[in-house]
Amino acid sequence: MKENQTNRRRFIKNATNTMGGMAILSALPKKVRANAEEYVISAKDQLYNAAPRIKFSVIGINHGHVHSQIEVVIRGGGQLVSFYAKEADLAADFAKRYPQAKRAASEKEILEDKAIHLIVSAAIPNERAFIGIDAMRHGKDFMVDKPGITTLEQLIEVRKVQKETGRIFSILYGRLESPATIKAGELVKAGAIGKVIQTIALAPHRMSPKTRPAWFFDIKHYGGIINDIGSHQFDEYLFFTGSSEAEIVASQAGNVNHPQYPEFEDFGDVMIKGNRGTGYLRVDWFTPDGLKTWGDDRLTILGTEGYIELRKNIDIAGREGGNHLFLVNQKETRYFNCSNGPLPYGELLIDDIINRTQTAMLQDHCFLATELALKAQNQAKKIKLTA
Repeated sequence: MKENQTNRRRFIKNATNTMGGMAILSALPKKVRANAEEYVISAKDQLYNAAPRIKFSVIGINHGHVHSQIEVVIRGGGQLVSFYAKEADLAADFAKRYPQAKRAASEKEILEDKAIHLIVSAAIPNERAFIGIDAMRHGKDFMVDKPGITTLEQLIEVRKVQKETGRIFSILYGRLESPATIKAGELVKAGAIGKVIQTIALAPHRMSPKTRPAWFFDIKHYGGIINDIGSHQFDEYLFFTGSSEAEIVASQAGNVNHPQYPEFEDFGDVMIKGNRGTGYLRVDWFTPDGLKTWGDDRLTILGTEGYIELRKNIDIAGREGGNHLFLVNQKETRYFNCSNGPLPYGELLIDDIINRTQTAMLQDHCFLATELALKAQNQAKKIKLTA
């Protein structure tokens, strides 16, 4: 059994796309449905290890994304052993959901526990970088929800400490947990649309004010809409174009329809230019209640020989579920249902923790995506619309 797991991990490593660290699993089986143009990618080769490979803890549970972060690490072979949260109500709910995790009395208790390899955090965004810095200085790797960093000053310090310690600072961008985006990476690598020259990303979100904490509406806590939501889209842009250098051509952001929250931004967009492609992204909080999900997250990847369009959460034309991929090139137009596709990030992250490698995501890539988001946020012209 142990030998089989080793061989499977070796297979995934060998299949990894080094452009941004994404695993390309082109050898996984495909099941063809009755419609010859529709494919379902099997998830049978996703790995769930019987024995834990590392132990991890959580510091900061202010955002619900913490649950998907925990799932990712457990799926990769991690064992959740403890957590710390300063908020009693959040801690009580968390303890009920994860009874196997001991509630620590302080961050220090977790940081000084030598048995823990990885710290996971979904703290209030402007606190995340400091938790990561402490984790790295205590010899632990760090995986954080987006945005992992909310100011350029924080980024400078995080880069400095990461370089000094050699620890991992990984941000769980949406691309890493989207089967459709992973399949798109496979198709791009295979040359299905030629050379990628542009990405266009649209990322609407639903507001739901009654479910949001006070910090959500204060820009000093979340870092602005472009840096917050847009973190995902900058990561995708770098990954699909393969750009190692990029600059912000133009950006704008503002609060156009929520005057009751003066420190909140509900709309932003950005134009990007890199050494291997261009990009555009729009982020907003205007998903209407009539949509069945929190947002119609879309990505178009334009190549010299075709294009790929992703409808990550919903196909408003009527197909059920999410993770819809449409490919158009010189040969054909094809639809892929990627809902059961592989999600290798957790496995690869733990491989990296054990082997001190960068297969899940290149560290430079992680920091460059964050840098672009922060610069776009800082440079954004303020939008003011008149009635």
